[in-house]
Amino acid sequence: MSNTTARGIWAAVTQAFKRPMALIRRMITKFINRVLMSTLPSPKMAGQTIVDCTRRKMVVGLGNPGMNGSRHSVGMAVLTTLAERLGAPDSWRSDRQVSGEVIVTQLEDIQLVLLRPKLLMNINGVSVAKAASKYLISPEHIFLIHDELDKPLGKFGIKHGGSARGHNGVRSCVDCLQTDVMPRLRIGIGRPSGKTPVDRYVLARFSQEEQKVLDSVMKQSVDVLLTYITDSQLQTSPAEGRRASRKNKARTISPPQDTTEEQKQS
Repeated sequence: MSNTTARGIWAAVTQAFKRPMALIRRMITKFINRVLMSTLPSPKMAGQTIVDCTRRKMVVGLGNPGMNGSRHSVGMAVLTTLAERLGAPDSWRSDRQVSGEVIVTQLEDIQLVLLRPKLLMNINGVSVAKAASKYLISPEHIFLIHDELDKPLGKFGIKHGGSARGHNGVRSCVDCLQTDVMPRLRIGIGRPSGKTPVDRYVLARFSQEEQKVLDSVMKQSVDVLLTYITDSQLQTSPAEGRRASRKNKARTISPPQDTTEEQKQS
């Protein structure tokens, strides 16, 4: 038997087992989600101020705790930039009830909850669902920030709900909240080159050159996110496919005619 034939057989066998194993892993993850969510925290108004629930929103940075600087935790990095923009970089407090770190702050007339889950990416949704229950926040008012393989580094976009598109953190949120209406800020990280496995690629850190591009992306994406949160009209027709330039320019966003089309930023 030639080496080529042997490799072909091995590839076929590997592929045959790949899908069942993925389904098994997902079933196990969903089971863990349910177990961890068996007791949700009691609803609680943040602070002592009673706020109209429709004016309370949450922004979540998806990622893996303790892996700052990795591609898969870029959502947490953007959330940190958002906290700095809101003047609350040192206001994070650990909240065991929601299995995460939380900031409760004000944005115009909106009470904003920032959440950094302290659970692994595949079960981030448990933390999100617990915080949603505690702060009485409906899923359509929960904004997820996460990495996106299908966008190259230097691009970002807002997606209004829909499929998790293979992202395990988003899938966990969909499973735990039992809906996919959550809007998402997707930060492009691009796909690995050559034969580098995706799991190894997303868990690796950005290079110095990539970090320079990312710094600009984080500032510009926060600009877009803040506009999106405070403008109810944009939330029904979100912008999609935003490109970040190396220069940090102030901008507003307007709904494109086709939200699936990539748009260039000047």
